[in-house]
Amino acid sequence: QAQLVESGGGLVQAGGSLRLSCAASGRTFSSYAMGWFRQAPGKEREFVAAINWGSGSTYYTDSVKGRFTISKDNAKITVYLQMNSLKPEDTAVYYCAVTSLGWATRRRYEYDYWGQGTQVTVSS
Repeated sequence: QAQLVESGGGLVQAGGSLRLSCAASGRTFSSYAMGWFRQAPGKEREFVAAINWGSGSTYYTDSVKGRFTISKDNAKITVYLQMNSLKPEDTAVYYCAVTSLGWATRRRYEYDYWGQGTQVTVSS
């Protein structure tokens, strides 16, 4: 069993920045990827970004490209999501997840473990 703990959410004005962190512990995989998803009220959980742990390759949904950056710290087994130029439409609960597939995927059903989520609220 893997445990994922997110932190760093909060309230910020439009145009501001936040950095989310997700620390992983417990079960390890020989190869894996980690991703960030978000869920706004009344909407489905959607893909935001993912990173392949081995290669460091990153992937983003179009709406956050150029504003968000996903990165990792191998020693701490932590993934980050730096969010700049935030917009009110970025308001959501943000979740991190890990997949044992070995490559980054946008499909939420391909992720094995999830964190509890952290709220991000962007005011206009």
